[in-house]
Amino acid sequence: METVGIPLRLRDVHTLDDVADVHAPGPIGLADRSEGRPSPTRRARLGGRLARDAVASSLLSWRSLLLALVLVALGSGCGAGSDDDPESARCTTPNATFGDATDLGTHREVAVHFTCDETVLAGTLYVPNRSGRHPAVVWVHGSGEQPRLNYGAVVAPLVEDGIAVFSYDKRGVGESEGDCCTSPGQYNLVAADADGAVLAVRAHPEIDADKVGFYGASEAGWVVPLADSRLSKPVAFTALVDGPAVTTGEEKVWTDAAGEDEEGPLTAEKKAEATQKLQEAGPSGFDPAPLIEQMSTPGLWLYGGADKSIPADRSAEILRRMKEAGKDFTIVVFPHAGHGLVDTVPTAPEAPVTLVNWIKETVEAS
Repeated sequence: METVGIPLRLRDVHTLDDVADVHAPGPIGLADRSEGRPSPTRRARLGGRLARDAVASSLLSWRSLLLALVLVALGSGCGAGSDDDPESARCTTPNATFGDATDLGTHREVAVHFTCDETVLAGTLYVPNRSGRHPAVVWVHGSGEQPRLNYGAVVAPLVEDGIAVFSYDKRGVGESEGDCCTSPGQYNLVAADADGAVLAVRAHPEIDADKVGFYGASEAGWVVPLADSRLSKPVAFTALVDGPAVTTGEEKVWTDAAGEDEEGPLTAEKKAEATQKLQEAGPSGFDPAPLIEQMSTPGLWLYGGADKSIPADRSAEILRRMKEAGKDFTIVVFPHAGHGLVDTVPTAPEAPVTLVNWIKETVEAS
């Protein structure tokens, strides 16, 4: 399928090692921690002095083990981060700079640079050719090495309806500094970048700072709730396409069982099998649900009922429960569509129109 140059599949980042990283680690193997330590039989043969030395070595080994367990406990929480993805990552002062606007007839383009975690990111703000201050969306990428969007299928319909769009090169891609990319559950840096992008857009004189929202696809379903929870002023709305509301572990179970890498659509038999395995596996890894529950602004969630990358029905079920509890969520499932609802050739032709109309109506009502 032809896309807009932004592969939106979650599966690209998953390996068995990646999945293991996002699960709470189990106990460290004692045999591994005691390598080189004399066995009880050997200690008896070596005599008293060596036995005392062995006991001392044993105590040291156990102290090392306990220290390691403490470090594991400190680092095993959801979203706890790592050296490469520190939980402390934030972007509260992106110090955005804006280039001169280039008039392209249908719209104007502004080069934007902003700094997060000592990393300079670069993007383009697409501005409608209309007077006044405009509502805007900040695009949040899916997985993998993703450059900024061009003025194409995702951007043009919004700009033509008077809504500015900001898209930046993911860190480590294109003109953006840093290292790409994420591992499942490690979203602190990309969430900080998304927050920095929102603050940058709010600072532009032609943007209505009270009407800036997130728009993203696929892995953005995990990134956006985290990013929104860390903004002192939440975004005005969120529009997410193919965004999982399940845990990273459940998504991995689904993609394997549904045969994401296999040719052809998701059959009813394959879907039933994947659903059964999903139920048996249960949640594991990074869980976006507590963060989604904190969201206080309107949200749109679009899914394809035949998605082989994420469990769309399960995600929609989680969100419907939140909607019933009072969340201002709009949840739309296109029964026979797969992943890629906003591809150049969308898997549901009505999906892009549904999204643009919802954003337009939401900003007009705010």
